Amino acid sequence: MTIAGTIGFSRMDEVAYGKPAAETLAEFAERTDAARVFLVVSRTMNRETNEIAKIRSALAGRIAGEFDAIPAHSPRSAVVAAANAAREANADLIATIGGGSVTDAAKAVQLCLSNDVTTPDGLDRLRVTSNRTAPTMIAPTVRQVTVPTTLSAAEFSAIAGVMNEATKTKEMLRHPLIVPKAVILDPTVTVHTPEWLWLSTGIRAVDHCVEGLCSGFANPYGDAQAMKGLALLCRGLPRVKADPEDLDARLDCQIGAWLSMGPLASGVPMGASHGIGYILGALHDVPHGYTSCVMLPDVMRWNHSHNADRQALVSAAFGRSGEDAGDVLDEFIAGLGLPRSLGALGIGSDDLEPIAHGAMKTSWIPRNPRPISDPEQVREILDMALGV
Repeated sequence: MTIAGTIGFSRMDEVAYGKPAAETLAEFAERTDAARVFLVVSRTMNRETNEIAKIRSALAGRIAGEFDAIPAHSPRSAVVAAANAAREANADLIATIGGGSVTDAAKAVQLCLSNDVTTPDGLDRLRVTSNRTAPTMIAPTVRQVTVPTTLSAAEFSAIAGVMNEATKTKEMLRHPLIVPKAVILDPTVTVHTPEWLWLSTGIRAVDHCVEGLCSGFANPYGDAQAMKGLALLCRGLPRVKADPEDLDARLDCQIGAWLSMGPLASGVPMGASHGIGYILGALHDVPHGYTSCVMLPDVMRWNHSHNADRQALVSAAFGRSGEDAGDVLDEFIAGLGLPRSLGALGIGSDDLEPIAHGAMKTSWIPRNPRPISDPEQVREILDMALGV
């Protein structure tokens, strides 16, 4: 026997794709006897579009309350405020409409409700520790259904990233039951998403695929989903840029983002692009999509000596077999008009040392396919990505 392993499956019940979000969400609530639905939604979607109004109308008398004040990176204070509002509303289902920060916040809200967390400091006892161990906690009973509006794919994992404002670090919460019970992929809802956010979170999904394929812990199940996910994303993203009203292309991107989580959901760790990205977000408020845009190609180049055979799969998925995967990704990202250097994000050489030291404390740097044992090696990657 040449390979062996175990693939675990998530506690998600279903994914509906290509169906109207409002009607599908209402049908789910009725089918699961949810009588007190608490909405956690994007403020922009709530105040500048009619999509949330459609959902209110479809749910009719089932809505118990709403919360639309989740900033980027899901800070602790906002998570606890949403949890306290959901608790006061006696919610029996949380429905989210928005991007990854909204989705992650609601996943954390589930744990706050079940573990009686009422203050930001209370999240200390729920966070994953430095040795990647999740503490013992009470499983959530109020579950989540998600309508995503970006391609970050947070809705397909049982992990929530929450910002600790006091320490300016992104902390991880983890429990099998915080993955949403259902996800509704409706491309019509996403036409309101700004182009930069749609395309850059699409590169975040590409990053999931690429780091999953190139991991030293890759498995055949994750490989299959990542390869198909990459094919859909590299086809769909340029089409959406060319025609923002192309709903078929948007759905290709949504399904590609879903498949991009196949490696992570099956136990394959991410690598240095994700590890550094966490710190760029925490220290410099860089959106996660942009962190992947600027870091992924250079992480691939730095890792190439250790996983060239796996990187060849990435080039093949883009239809460019035999070419350097870092170059392929670089050209693809630049072709979408997205930033390609840390310098383009306003990050200079004086900022790199804290980023390198912070990245060493993340869960992903120790799992990078080319071993990273000290901050100087992270600094090598950052110097490559500086772009000056």
